[in-house]
Amino acid sequence: MDYVTLKLVHQGAVGLSIFGFLLRSTASLSGASWVRGKPARTLPHVLDTVLLASALGLAWTLGLNPATTPWLLAKIIGLVVYVALGMVALKPGWSRRTRGIACLAALACYLQIAATAITKDPAGLLALL
Repeated sequence: MDYVTLKLVHQGAVGLSIFGFLLRSTASLSGASWVRGKPARTLPHVLDTVLLASALGLAWTLGLNPATTPWLLAKIIGLVVYVALGMVALKPGWSRRTRGIACLAALACYLQIAATAITKDPAGLLALL
């Protein structure tokens, strides 16, 4: 797959992933039962697999190594934090307040990751100031 196609797949998966997270977290915070159903728990994993595969394909195509590309390492660290916060935001065992805070923090993390991707600067949002 060529670079342009990989990038479009990646960007599309990013958009669908954040839309899905917003939908699921909003529904979870409002107590909707469908969030605990099999499709709502399975589809994000399929989408995230496409997202990760396209990211790896882009890194491979561009010859990027996180050990020598600080902005890529910042994105990976941000992704790990985003996933952890997303797990808290969507897990019913946490209080609604805690889940809401985790959801907002995950969204801030997403914005940081996106800004890092756009600016190619590990400072992400701070680089835009």
